Amino acid sequence: MTKVLVLYHSAYGHIETMAKAVAEGAREAGATVDIKRVPETVPEEIAKGAHFKLDQDAPIAKIEDLADYDAIIVGAGTRFGRMPSQMASFLDQAGGLWAKGALHGKVGGAFTSTATQHGGQETTLFSIITNLLHFGMVIVGLDYGHAGQMTLDEITGGSPYGASTIAGGDGSRQPSENELTGARYQGRKIAQTAAKLAA
Repeated sequence: MTKVLVLYHSAYGHIETMAKAVAEGAREAGATVDIKRVPETVPEEIAKGAHFKLDQDAPIAKIEDLADYDAIIVGAGTRFGRMPSQMASFLDQAGGLWAKGALHGKVGGAFTSTATQHGGQETTLFSIITNLLHFGMVIVGLDYGHAGQMTLDEITGGSPYGASTIAGGDGSRQPSENELTGARYQGRKIAQTAAKLAA
């Protein structure tokens, strides 16, 4: 059975919600899925003051966990048009796995969230995808089989590079059903691709 890791960092809960939808889609494709988060590097007092969502139930990932999966789907919010330092710091610790080629041929994908509609979703997805390509992974985005990314009926996230959501300047907007459908679709496609490559 295909093993999929949904690895995420979520400051305010939007990426956590998207991670659960990505995992749901991968499970629909018959995969065994684990959801794990990277360690929070912001001191707890500052995180509390910034109203971070600190009650997330996903276990903390370890770098060596990455080698145990057929596919790794990475989700993180946007910090100035790139992945946040928490995710970058975690992935930077994978030098040993990179040196051994431990992630070669595994399937990867990315998803993200921004405060605004044009807040750097695509550049953030590319910052994650660039990392995964250096690991030797095969990238699967959000293809146009998810037609919801083309809708003009609502403001929505989603692009060929990965699922995404828009949180609003104050974080009050939660992922829409269309955005969650895109996340499930991408999770399903990544799990299906990993299963085909494993066969």
